[in-house]
Order: sequence, then C-alpha cells, then structure tokens
Amino acid sequence: MARDLSVRIGSLTLKNPIIAASGCFGYGLEYAASMDIAALGGVASKGLFLKEREGHAPPRIVETPSGMLNAIGLQGIGVHRYVAEKLPELRRLGVTNIVNICGTTLDEYCEVATVLSDHDGVHAIEINISCPNIKEGGIQFGCSLTGTYDVVSAVRKVTTLPIIPKLTPNVTDVASFARAAEEGGADAVSLVNTFLAMAIDIEKRAPKLTNGMGGLSGPAIRPIAVRMVYECHQAVKLPIIGMGGIATADDVVEFLIAGATAVQVGTANFVDPFIWTKLTDGLSAYLDRHNFATVGALTGALKKS
Repeated sequence: MARDLSVRIGSLTLKNPIIAASGCFGYGLEYAASMDIAALGGVASKGLFLKEREGHAPPRIVETPSGMLNAIGLQGIGVHRYVAEKLPELRRLGVTNIVNICGTTLDEYCEVATVLSDHDGVHAIEINISCPNIKEGGIQFGCSLTGTYDVVSAVRKVTTLPIIPKLTPNVTDVASFARAAEEGGADAVSLVNTFLAMAIDIEKRAPKLTNGMGGLSGPAIRPIAVRMVYECHQAVKLPIIGMGGIATADDVVEFLIAGATAVQVGTANFVDPFIWTKLTDGLSAYLDRHNFATVGALTGALKKS
C-alpha cells in the first residue's frame, strides 16, 4: 500500500513532514548542488532581520556531549538581499519555503513580514521570538506571554501567509506560550528552539564561546523537547512543528506520536548532510510496519497508560 507522507500546516500542504531547520541549512541554496532540496517537506531559512547583520565573533560553535552549543548571533543578509538574491532561485527550484523572520521591535517584525508577503515563493513565515543568543528583541518577546501575543497578532495583521511563531524552551510553562500564540492568530507553532547553556575552558578559565553563553541543540535536548511538544499538543489545537535533537527516523516518529504534525531537523544535518532520505525512508518503513496509511495518523497517537 502506498503511504501518504503529506501533512498540512494551516493552509500549507507539505509533501512530507521533514523540514530543514532554520539556521542549520543556510538559505537552502547552499545544498542545492548536492541534493534535491524541493524533495524536502520544507526549508526554514536562516533568520532574516530588516537589515544585514554580522552576528557574533568566533569562536561561536562548540561541540558538547550529545550536542552542540552555538552563539552565531543571527548573522544574516537581511530581507531585501534575500528576496533579490535567494528567493528567485528557490522559487525556480520549487522549494516549499518557510522564511524565518527576526526583529528587535514589533515594527521590524511587521516590516520584514510585509516585504516577504509581496513576493511569490514564500509559503509561510516562522517568527523567531526565541533565539537565546542575542540581547535585544527576539527572546524578550518570546519569554513574555504578552510579548508573544503582541508579536503574533501584529504580524497577523500584515500578512495572509501562514505564520508560525518559534517558541523558546527557556520558560517555566511552554504550553501557556503556545496558547498565547494561538490567541494571537498563529497558524501553527514550532518548538523548541535551543536551550540557554554554557561551556568553560578550564585551562583558560574562560567561556569557550565569545558570547559567553549560547544555545544547546542536539540529541541531549530531545527528551525535553518531546515533553514540551506533548504539553503543547494537550493545550492548543494548532499544528505543532517539533524539533530538538532529531537524528533518526525513530526520533521523527517519537515527535509525531507526542503531538507534532511535522518536524525540523538541524544539528544532525551537520553530522550527515544526506540524512533527509534516510528519515523519509525510515518513516515510510514505520508506517508500513504498523499499517498506517497516512503519516498524519501518527500525530498525537500516544497511548495512555
């Protein structure tokens, strides 16, 4: 029996639930010479501010046990260069394009969203309100219920594209933030972003990252991320895009059973840039083995003990 891997995120249909995570796949085109990026369920772009941004000075990536710390600082080319230099080729290739947007003010979020809404080839907007590596904007909104609602509702007023706020795990009750996003008009939520963490060079007695602290990703955070996806699935009716340490098809299935409709894969892409077909093939094999006709039937399929 043919298995249907397609899923819906608001008005957007993905051919499969596997999305390349923002910040871990460039703007997508960096991988286009070595793989068919249009075969992915979607590509979440590197975060875009209104203007170009240099980010933090190196060292800004540190390997940790079962994970990685990063403090890139949201380096990026800005939305205007993106629509001029990257979007035309992404559109030509037929990529399902989820553009991650950033801001230091409500007005900046809205202006970036407005620019993107005026161009074909943008299929959804992921609102980054959760990066732990910058001091201004972003996480200041994402760690406040009012701030989360304000950003989502403001962006909702300026675009008809599906909007997907990316939530921070660095809060006490992530489900309440999912509810605030739902009330603000979100079409889905994505979670989780990285956990604020630190690594110290004991010989130098100094932080290993120039920024001091950074965001922890990778398999070390996966059980916590799965728990947070489950909690949000119980709290809201929105589709959830789950992420955090996914490295195998079994990990994908675990997130779906916990309540995710789709997933994003980030850190594992650095280990294996060709992981994508392994994930979709493994997911199809699971559906076959358990006689599920559609991948959507797995969402929230956790059995109660």
